[in-house]
Amino acid sequence: MGKYSTSSAWEDVIPIPQNDGGPNSLAAIAYTEEYSEAMSYLRSIMAANEKSKRALDLTEHVIRMNPAHYTVWLYRANTLFELQKQNQSNLEEDILDELKWLDGISLKHLKNYQIWHHRQTLLSALSSLPPTELPFLALMVSKDTKNYHVWSYRQWLVRYFSLWDTNIEIPYVESLLDHDVRNNSAWNHRWFVLFGRDVDPKSGKGMDEVGNIVDEDLLDREVEFAKGKIRLAPQNQSPWNYLRGLLRKRGSLLECKGFAQEFVGDADGEGCRSSHALDFLADCWAEEKEQEKAGKALELLARRFDPIRRNYWNWKRGLLGLEAVEAGPLEV
Repeated sequence: MGKYSTSSAWEDVIPIPQNDGGPNSLAAIAYTEEYSEAMSYLRSIMAANEKSKRALDLTEHVIRMNPAHYTVWLYRANTLFELQKQNQSNLEEDILDELKWLDGISLKHLKNYQIWHHRQTLLSALSSLPPTELPFLALMVSKDTKNYHVWSYRQWLVRYFSLWDTNIEIPYVESLLDHDVRNNSAWNHRWFVLFGRDVDPKSGKGMDEVGNIVDEDLLDREVEFAKGKIRLAPQNQSPWNYLRGLLRKRGSLLECKGFAQEFVGDADGEGCRSSHALDFLADCWAEEKEQEKAGKALELLARRFDPIRRNYWNWKRGLLGLEAVEAGPLEV
C-alpha cells in the first residue's frame, strides 16, 4: 500500500495511472512504486486543476524524486501563486519561503535547468531583488564556476533588475578571474555587464545603432585589463577573444599588434608562447594586406602549433588566396 492510497487526506482522489500503451508496451519505463503512485495522484489533481496545499506538497514529493519534470515545476508555480491569492497572504514572503526551499534543491542538483526557470518565474513576480539572491548565486558558482544555468540566470537577473550600474558585478567577476584567469564564463559575464546593456531590449536601441556605440575610456581600461590577464597565461584563449571584441569596436586589431608579437618569437615560430597570439598576428597582417606574413603564421599554426585544426587554418589561408598546407614539417 502506498503513501497516498492509505491516506484519508487523499481518499477523495481517484488516481490516474501511467499509460504506456497497454500491458505489453514496447518500452515501458521502470518507475519505482513510490514515484508511480505519486504521479498517478498528481495526474488526477492536475486534471481537476486543483490548486491547494496538498497539491503543493505533492509537487514537492515528485520534484524530490524527479527534479527534471518541468510540467510539475510549472504546476507548482501556478499553485503557489493561486494559493497566495486565495489566502491573501504576503506575496513577497511566500516567494522568499519558496526560494529557501528551492535553494536546497538547487544545491543537490547543480545542473538542473528547470530549477532556474522556476526561480526566474518567482523573481519575475517581485519588484526588487531579494538581498539573499546574489550571495546564493555566488555559493552556486563556488560549487561549479562554469555552471551554464547559473550564469544564464545571473544575466537575466542583471537585465530584469537593471544591475548594470551597480558596483557588484564587475568586482565579483574580477574576484573569479583572480582565482582562475581561465574561467571563460567569468570573461563572458564581464563582457555582458559592460557591453550587454547596449543590446538590452529595454534600451530601445537597434543592433545597427549599438554597433556604433564606443566608449573610448571604457575600451582603454578593458584593453589594459585583458593584456594584463594575457601576460599571466598567454595560451589562455578567453582574454584573447575578449581583446579582439574590444578592438573590433574600434574597427581595427592593429593597435595591439606589437603586444601580440611579444608572444610569438621569431618568424619561424621559435620561442612562440601562444598560438592565439600567432592567430591574432595573422589577422593583423591580413588587415595590412601582408598576405605572405599572414600565410606563414597560418602555416605555423596548421603544421606546428595547432595541427588539430589544420582545416580551419587552411580555410583562413584560402580567404587570403593561398593554397592549403598538408600535415607534416614546415617548408623551409
